[in-house]
Amino acid sequence: MLAEIRIDNLGVISEAYARFHGGLTVLTGETGAGKTMVVTSLHLLSGVRADPTRVRVGANRAVVEGRFEIEPAPSHIEQQIAELLESTGAQRDEDGSIIAVRTVGSDGRSRAHLGGRSVPVGVLSEFTGPLLTVHGQNDQLRLLRPDEQRAALDRFGGKTVAGLLDRYRTRRRRWLDARAELQERTERSRELAQEADRLHFGLDEIDRVAPEPGEDTRIVDEVRRLSDLDSLREAATVAHNALAGDDSGDADAYSAALDLLGEARARLEGCDDPALRELGPRLGEAIAVVTDVTGDISAYLSDLPSDPSALETLLNRQAELKNLTRKYAADIDGVLEWAREARERLSGLDVSAEAIDKLAAEVDAEAAATAEAATALSTARHKVAGKLAKAVSKELSGLAMGRAVLDVHIADRAATASDTAPLQVGDRLLHAGESGIDEVEFRLAPHSDAPARPLARSASGGELSRVMLALEVVLAGSERGATMVFDEVDAGVGGRAAVEIGRRLARLSRTHQVIVVTHLPQVAAFADTHLVVDKVDDRAGVISSGVRTLSEEERVTELARMLAGLDDTETGRAHAEELLAVAHAERTG
Repeated sequence: MLAEIRIDNLGVISEAYARFHGGLTVLTGETGAGKTMVVTSLHLLSGVRADPTRVRVGANRAVVEGRFEIEPAPSHIEQQIAELLESTGAQRDEDGSIIAVRTVGSDGRSRAHLGGRSVPVGVLSEFTGPLLTVHGQNDQLRLLRPDEQRAALDRFGGKTVAGLLDRYRTRRRRWLDARAELQERTERSRELAQEADRLHFGLDEIDRVAPEPGEDTRIVDEVRRLSDLDSLREAATVAHNALAGDDSGDADAYSAALDLLGEARARLEGCDDPALRELGPRLGEAIAVVTDVTGDISAYLSDLPSDPSALETLLNRQAELKNLTRKYAADIDGVLEWAREARERLSGLDVSAEAIDKLAAEVDAEAAATAEAATALSTARHKVAGKLAKAVSKELSGLAMGRAVLDVHIADRAATASDTAPLQVGDRLLHAGESGIDEVEFRLAPHSDAPARPLARSASGGELSRVMLALEVVLAGSERGATMVFDEVDAGVGGRAAVEIGRRLARLSRTHQVIVVTHLPQVAAFADTHLVVDKVDDRAGVISSGVRTLSEEERVTELARMLAGLDDTETGRAHAEELLAVAHAERTG
């Protein structure tokens, strides 16, 4: 619900504040006072394009601030708002309400804020979308659009039509995806077959070599070692002989380090001097270290290849690996990753006739399921179309539209020659749009015996406004919570018809917050809250306007003024009091 609004420097309004309540709120005032600027401010909060000419003359910018109370609201709307606040970082106020601000500069620049955070204007529109519906003097033209008429019919159909529409869209998406895949495979069969051959060739080549992860790096180290084999063997042998002695049996071989260390240890431990004996264990530690090193050198010598062709074998293996890295990746690990991805790609590149036939059968099955879902949706729409037409026609009968009858016409939308996805439904080839196969058109007849014609050719501006009001009253039966704004929906109406409009707006306000800009006292009398837009001319001839809430006594005066300017006469006040009494009785009766 819209709780309050503040307007600065918008049109003739220099500064205005208004607090709104539930039920029906009317805004009245003399012509040119700025009532339409209140509607314009709500349009701005709805995210419409900003018009810098609306900024008050002499001001740098216009600012509109609205406070919205979200609870209570339908659970899906509360969840949608909560997700939007979380994604934008916007915060609720201390009382749980949310403040939306729109700023329009005289240079055309526009800014939007939500919950204290700067947001794109589109986010502001997303926030107010489920909360605020503004029917300005030109907004009824939207009702002429086929998609708006179809959406209104679906709203009337409620959960039944909504569920069938979701099911159709799911089926349609699966059908189009399968159809696109079949088309790609068919049109690119030669190209895909060539790609499959290339992948198979590469995998065969890699599998023949059978590389192991990191093998190229290990071979580089091994080749480097084998290239210095002789010098490495000589160095290790000399070191081993120095430590353990020569195994050749040559009596002239020099004493090994182990022998010398053992002899030194024995001599020290055999001395009577404690100082020398204490050095013996330390030599024992040295002997242990030398023994370990000697064993490691022996193992190293044993591991050195004795086959002269080992280096050549490694070089040949290295050449095979380099051939793979030259073609497929920078290293062997990359080659193995390429092979993995190639196998995955091949699994989806079955271009055989059997695969194409299988996919074609899948497309046919999905098309049939889509056609069935479209037919079910269309059938449901036909069932509710008559009910909607009857309900709206009943409302029109009391809105100065005589015996006017609304007809909701539904027809199949035939596929055109350029249709990218024609759908076979029975013996008909139809266009399967996002919202089904139906073309929905609202038609209006002046009476039941006259032919019904499309709204665009049969309804005047005032009649179109009343059709819109009648439609909103009918649709409001299954919906609650949104704020609905009507700007002069009663244009061109008077007398008893005006009373009927007031009555219907009051009925609509039982389930919605309704704000109405009106010139008719018959409508204003039904209000729960009456706001007036006052106009003041200063000495410089500059017009300023403000908004204030009327007391019961002030309402009598305002209604008397609206009754042909009779605010200063007893007769006018009496008529106003009588009108208020009649409206009150009808509201509470």
